[in-house]
Amino acid sequence: MNKILLIVVGAIAAILIGFTIFINVNYEQSFDSAFPVKELSVKADSNMIERGKYLAYGPAHCAHCHSPLEKLEAVDKGEEVTMSGGFVFELPIGKIYSPNLSSDTETGIGKLSDGQLYRMLRHNVRHDGAVCLDLMPFTTMSDYDIHSIIAFLRTQPAVKNEVPKNEYNFMGKMIRTLAIKPAEPGTTIAANITPDSSVAYGKYLCESVANCRGCHSNRDLKTGAFIGEPYAGGFQMGPDATTMNYTFVTPNLTPDPTTGILVRYDEQRFLDRMRGGRIHQSSPMPWGSFKRLSNSDLKAIYRYLNTVKPVNNTIAATVIPPAEK
Repeated sequence: MNKILLIVVGAIAAILIGFTIFINVNYEQSFDSAFPVKELSVKADSNMIERGKYLAYGPAHCAHCHSPLEKLEAVDKGEEVTMSGGFVFELPIGKIYSPNLSSDTETGIGKLSDGQLYRMLRHNVRHDGAVCLDLMPFTTMSDYDIHSIIAFLRTQPAVKNEVPKNEYNFMGKMIRTLAIKPAEPGTTIAANITPDSSVAYGKYLCESVANCRGCHSNRDLKTGAFIGEPYAGGFQMGPDATTMNYTFVTPNLTPDPTTGILVRYDEQRFLDRMRGGRIHQSSPMPWGSFKRLSNSDLKAIYRYLNTVKPVNNTIAATVIPPAEK
């Protein structure tokens, strides 16, 4: 009996050891063959660079996530900070650091091709072939807008800033190995989309640029998977160092008459609130970036949100102080 037990225990131990080795070897697996880098050389003109600048500092809020924490106050004030990376996302799977988007050839994107940057934005596949979490909504962004962002980033001055390597715990490594795959747009990608104040353009901004759906829908922080109704809120961020140990829960943006917050706003009041900036100092909402949106873009977002399916979803509190957690 003892011999049989030892054999069983040994077999289980061998399986666990083998599984651990497999995860540690494969969590940074390469998707280069499945998602090869396309030949691309962005032919930028002044209009494209200006469009990329507007997206990066405005609705796409690249500056908010790709600036170190100590620079966020400057971003909020409308300063055009160089996006040198280093912002840390403290997630259940570990610490994820935003990369340096300056033109530095050692620590930034100066060493990367336009094709590598395009693949990252379109498919969440890094220059080394490893996959990233689905934190950015750009997989369905128009080609022109992705090219514009790349064109603008090429104009960023070089800032030497060696960003720490992402620190995945074992659960994070396991999820990356078994569950996180490159993004597939799942729809025909538009070559270009003309900005206007229409519902259709508002949907494009909310789902392909500004990530309104990504933050105002409940998600699994381990995998990034959507687990709640679109725009119905309930996504929890914090408590961590970046939120000053506050917990923020995204509100319900659907036009539900009893639990949605849109009933508080007509179009002008919505524009005024988006221009008003942050109320809570450590809110993860990129208020500084969204204050820069044009009136037309804000109207498009407001009009689109009023067309989404109403969802009755009560959010008890959107800001939870540390003492109450």
